[in-house]
Amino acid sequence: MAFDYKKEYKEFYMPKNKPNIVKIPKINYIAVRGRGNPNDENSEYKDSIGLLYAIAFTIKMSYNGAYKINGYFEYVVPPLEGLWWQESNINGIDYECKDKFEFISIIRVPEFVTKKDFDWAISEATKKKKKDFSKVEFLSYDEGVCVQCMHIGAYDKEPETIKLMHKYMTENGYELDITDNRFHHEIYLSDPRRCKTHNLKTVIRHPIKKKE
Repeated sequence: MAFDYKKEYKEFYMPKNKPNIVKIPKINYIAVRGRGNPNDENSEYKDSIGLLYAIAFTIKMSYNGAYKINGYFEYVVPPLEGLWWQESNINGIDYECKDKFEFISIIRVPEFVTKKDFDWAISEATKKKKKDFSKVEFLSYDEGVCVQCMHIGAYDKEPETIKLMHKYMTENGYELDITDNRFHHEIYLSDPRRCKTHNLKTVIRHPIKKKE
């Protein structure tokens, strides 16, 4: 058995398909920043995914059997996530203007992984794969209070779920708090290469704050 963040932290990774409010603790990630339409064939986004998984598995293989997480000696690499924004858009992202997307692709790392460990993984992957991993960084993100919901279906249909999320937050005395440091957040639980579009599962999360 291996430790699986999706199963151990269901409140963060497996919410119901109706909105709820959750407080997210500070979490460490490996990250790659970029911009542009993620659907383009040679997009920065697609490149970021390959870079992240190479480092994520380098870290994982170096730690199997060395540390315990809640009694487990191994762990499942957490799902791919993304922080998205567009300049001057305080309401999240405009799905009609994908060329203006900016993003940080992220994968969570276990709590015992340090910046020193990350630096070692970059060096190790660079040597073994003969590839430039200088775009990958170690990122700590303190997300705080958010409204979230499981979205089932195409990514372009996400505004329908977001509308429900914003209605729910307003009814509960909150307002949207997307800033330069708090982002539209997605967690990808399905592989679009292997899953039909209408069955895709994506956790959508927006930062919020209490209304004054």
